[in-house]
Amino acid sequence: MLGIVRLLSFLLRLSRGIRFSRSLMIASAATGLASGLASAGLLALINTMISRSTTPSQALTWAFVGLCICLPLLRYLSQFLMTKLTQDSLVALRMRLTRSILGAPLRRLESIGAPKLLTTLTNDVGMIVVSLANLPTLLMHLALVGGGLAYLGWLSWQVLLQTLVFIAFGIVTYRIATSRAMGYFYRTRALQDDVMEHTRATVEGTKELKMHSVRREAFLDSTESMLANLQKQTRTGMLALAATSSWSQALFFVLVGLLVIVLPRFQPVEKEVLTGFIIVLFQMMAPLEMLLNSIPSLAQGSVAVQAVENLGFSLESENRERNGREILQTSWETLELAGVTHSYHRENEEESFQLGPIDLSVRPGELVFIVGGNGSGKTTLAKLILGLYAPEAGEIRFAGQTVTDGNREEYRQRFSAVFSDYFIFKTLYGIDGSTLNADARRYLEKLHLEQKVRVERGALSTVDLSQGQRKRLALLTAYLEDRPLYLFDEWAADQDPIFKKIFYHELLPELKARGKTVFVISHDDHYFHVADRIVKLNYGQLEFDHQVADPSPVVEPAGELVEGTAPA
Repeated sequence: MLGIVRLLSFLLRLSRGIRFSRSLMIASAATGLASGLASAGLLALINTMISRSTTPSQALTWAFVGLCICLPLLRYLSQFLMTKLTQDSLVALRMRLTRSILGAPLRRLESIGAPKLLTTLTNDVGMIVVSLANLPTLLMHLALVGGGLAYLGWLSWQVLLQTLVFIAFGIVTYRIATSRAMGYFYRTRALQDDVMEHTRATVEGTKELKMHSVRREAFLDSTESMLANLQKQTRTGMLALAATSSWSQALFFVLVGLLVIVLPRFQPVEKEVLTGFIIVLFQMMAPLEMLLNSIPSLAQGSVAVQAVENLGFSLESENRERNGREILQTSWETLELAGVTHSYHRENEEESFQLGPIDLSVRPGELVFIVGGNGSGKTTLAKLILGLYAPEAGEIRFAGQTVTDGNREEYRQRFSAVFSDYFIFKTLYGIDGSTLNADARRYLEKLHLEQKVRVERGALSTVDLSQGQRKRLALLTAYLEDRPLYLFDEWAADQDPIFKKIFYHELLPELKARGKTVFVISHDDHYFHVADRIVKLNYGQLEFDHQVADPSPVVEPAGELVEGTAPA
């Protein structure tokens, strides 16, 4: 019962903003209640006709026919209305979670971790889908039980009161047992994050596991242990609920025995009343059993609701940018970082790592290389420049305007980026126009992918390419976006020597010639001469910011790679 209340409460909160949602819920509840009352009325008629020795009158016959017609219609209408509401609400739930994730600060999402986000979006939402899909049937059975109890009260409120005392005893004992089972389900939900993490590792780490048999066996042992623990928690919870279900059925037959054998010895009970109680109780047995069998699903659905709400509210509370729509100027002369800092804890280190304070000023058309050793803070600086991280101190100014929570979303739209852990969308979302296919073909030729990939109706024909080719495909999206600032994080790392040369000596200079400002995170010191400026980081500190004296390409004999030297 508490599970149904929690799901209904969640559904009511979730359906806010859905057109006619409250009307649908009220109408569904009303028709469900009418269905329960019709069922109780049908039971009353049957009991009356059985109790009388004479042939049922014409009025009773027509009442029986009318209820037989109304009852399925009311049940269908109630289920139809509730199904529509639940399905609309589930769409709203998925969109709410998706918007919350996309609107939350990147740092927060990184701290939560992909496995937990995936578990919520798949397992938790799936469990809620199952629970809400069963909700109309459960409400119908609840209405039938409620109508049956109302009819029993009409037959004899004294006997009903004694029956309710026994039912209350059964509910208390049942609740004690189910609370223990709920504990197992909460622990099962916590283990789902680990299962998701191992599932990702199985898919994404296949090559590494194939190359190291000892590691593979250790991974399999860990997976087996984790799944065994999950199975144990789930099995124990399900068995606890099965035991409570058996206990409730035993109590039901005990109740029938008390009414038939014990009660008549202590107080007079009319045959019609006793017959009515027995008929109604046996009629209520099936819906009660259905309600009891649904408890595992309701319990898991309740746990999933709590997990979804905790994540959703947590993300929404930190989404400071959701209402910010301040407009930034289109034209700009400088992008400035003034005393910008950002800190976080690094693995296996007690002290936090701090980037900055960083002071940096960039102009349109500049080609800036960001260099430094591993762990020096290059990627963190890139995320600050892109507006994916908010500075903890200092400020970023674009065209003289300070980037704040109110305009950071607008600020990010000035950039196109290809990250080291890039993702390729097969559909070119947000990129359209009459020249899209022609532009895409031209860029595919430039990237030497015209024989591998086509763009048709705003979508890529395939993304199943080698690592280097996929990275070039990511560059295609950046070209098509045609924004004033670009950032490439170790883009050339997976390219062969020939295309690495093309990237540094053709693609980057071409972007610069078009007036684009380009940030390049790179370890390729042979090509540092291509840059206008080199910004070097050393353990979070800006070690130097040097202008390159002669950024013109170095000409070497044909057939050899073009290589320069790093500035002193």
